Amino acid sequence: MHSSYYRQTAPFIVPTNDGKLIEEHFGRTSFGEEALSIARMVAPAGWSEAPQKPDFDEYTLVLRGKKEVTVNGERMVLSAGESIKVNAGALVRYANPFSEETEYVSVCFPAFSPEAAHRQDE
Repeated sequence: MHSSYYRQTAPFIVPTNDGKLIEEHFGRTSFGEEALSIARMVAPAGWSEAPQKPDFDEYTLVLRGKKEVTVNGERMVLSAGESIKVNAGALVRYANPFSEETEYVSVCFPAFSPEAAHRQDE
């Protein structure tokens, strides 16, 4: 590691069972970073995850495709080039009910952890 920077060339691939690619560039698993996490994600067509009420703020920037975000019951669709910040404590569900995959970057502050996500049972 260089003393002035760290160039990430091998992000941690988070194991999933739903076809979603999660590349954690910085975070608890990849870097031991607890202040924030940054991940690139690719969600396949038809993907969705359980609602969650996380202990972290989550920023999402859609790079291509569309992503459905439901916050406290309000559904919206983000397109490429659009972003959203979902505050800690909000009930949120992310999905890609569309016919093409979506690629996006997620930043969590503090860093993502499964325990802090508080995923609800489907």
